[in-house]
Formats: sequence, structure tokens, C-alpha cells
Amino acid sequence: MRFSVVIPAYNVADYLEKCVASVRAQTCADWEVLLVDDGSTDGVTGKLCDVLGQGDDRFRVIHQENGGLGTARNTGMEAARGEYLVFLDSDDYLAPHMLETLRQRIEATHCDVYTFGFFVDKDGDTSERHLDDLPVGIPFTLAEYPRLLLASPNAWNRIYRRSFFLDSGVRYPGRVWFEDIRTTMKLFALAQSIEAVPEALYYYVVRQGSITRNAKADRNREILDAFDDLLSFYRQCGLYPRYRSELCRLAIDHVYLAASVRVLRIDRKHPLLRVFADYMQQNFPDYRENPYLEELSKARCLAFSLLERRQYWALWLLFRFKGQ
Repeated sequence: MRFSVVIPAYNVADYLEKCVASVRAQTCADWEVLLVDDGSTDGVTGKLCDVLGQGDDRFRVIHQENGGLGTARNTGMEAARGEYLVFLDSDDYLAPHMLETLRQRIEATHCDVYTFGFFVDKDGDTSERHLDDLPVGIPFTLAEYPRLLLASPNAWNRIYRRSFFLDSGVRYPGRVWFEDIRTTMKLFALAQSIEAVPEALYYYVVRQGSITRNAKADRNREILDAFDDLLSFYRQCGLYPRYRSELCRLAIDHVYLAASVRVLRIDRKHPLLRVFADYMQQNFPDYRENPYLEELSKARCLAFSLLERRQYWALWLLFRFKGQ
């Protein structure tokens, strides 16, 4: 079997049927689905998993106590039988040709990891497309292309050879936010071959309850734990000096900019704003000279400048005027 599609599900009955239907609609039929009900409490999602899996031996349903998204992914991975792991979040869906496109690339190059683009679905509007800036048409490694660490850290817009993932010893942490940063960037360092497919094959659905939009400002502190874990891994592997610039830019993106903006939208006087700034100064005291800063978009340059000057009110007003 070529693909194991792991779908963690927790209180997502409104989205799950469309998610599963996108797998059934694949033009490639060489797959299995592992529906992992992560202790849903809505009284619906767990039963729906059972219903969706009935009458099709390609589906296996696993019910477990709630352990968080990362734990549910690990459960599915351990039970999988396919050659490659596909992580599909239960509120998202796949392009119909996704698995067939990847099957063709696997037969050509047999890489450990395949990464691809995605569409953003905002209330049915899927015009926004994301493709990471990566080499196309030839397998590569992190050593050959360090900019890979600047790619999106999501679990779902890449697939992994199951044996590679299992042998790596890397697992998704449970009950934490930002589990992808703790995992994806480690696997990039360990992979012997990676290929970028220059197509958007996944639909990421933006919904109010998602982690990146959640209004719990204090939980954004967990981004610091995620980076501490990631930096520790690179140091232990002896890779930190080699990739320091890329890790610094990653921290600028996810700690200094993204996490600060999420908190600022909720409370422009929140103490975490200074905590994030101090983290950058302590871990990357020369972050202002990072060579990748010149590649920031105009919007991110403006946000960076306002954060540097502690003009949180101005950045807050900017988002208010934009209606974000």
C-alpha cells in the first residue's frame, strides 16, 4: 500500500465528512485512512468516525483518550501500514489529484520527504495559494539547501516515508501548541532526500477555533518552548552553527512577528510582547543583521519596524484599519 492518510478528529463533526470525502475522491486508489477520534466530547464526532468507516476496509477507526493533536497523529502513524504518511487535519481537505501526483513523484525519485503547496480556504474563497521557495525537479537535502528551514513548518503540506519517520525517533508532542515546528524542522535535518512538488495539493481551511486564530493570548508563550526544543535538537546534533542564520530567521517569523501579532491583536499591552522581544535578544542578539531580513515582505518589514520601536499601538491600529 502506498499511502496511509492519518486524520485526527476532535469535536469536528461539521467538517469531517467533507474531509473524508476528499480522500474517497482521490484519482489514486492505493490508500488507507486511519481516523483517530481523540476523545471527542461533543457526542457526535466519535460516532461519525464509526459511520464514515463502515463498509470500506480501507478505513480503520481508532478511539483514544484525549491526548492532543500530536498524540493522535502519533497513534495513526504507529498503526499505519502504507509506505508514506499523509497527515490530514480533519477540518481541511485534499485536491482530487493529490495522491496521484505524489505517487508519480515517488515512483520517479523515492525520497524520504515530499513537500508541496496549499490553498487557503476562507469561507469558500480558495484564491490564496502558498508555495514555498524550494528547488524543483531534483531531490535535495537540508545541507544542500538550508533555506528549507524558512519553509512553512506545517505537518500537512508534506508527506513522509513511514520507515524514515519511525526510524528518526522524532514524534509529535502531545497537548502543546506549535507541535509542527518541534517536528517538521527536525525531520528536514534528518532526511536523506527531499523533493518539492510545485503544485498546491492541499486545502487549509481557516476557522475561528484554530490554534493560529485562538484568542488565548497566554498560550502563545508556548512558541518559546517550541523553539527551545528545536534549538536544543540542532545543538545536540552539532548542526546549530551551520544553520544559525536560518534558525534565527525562523524565530523572527514565528516568535517575533507571528506570535507578537497574535497577542497584540488581543491586547496591545500584554507582557508577552516584551517577553518575545527579550527572547530574540537573548538567543539571537544579532538578529537585526540577519541576511534573510531583506527578503521580508513590505507588510512584515513594517511590522518588524514597529515592533523594534515598541510602537504596539500603531501596529494594533494598523490591523484595526484593515479589519483584521
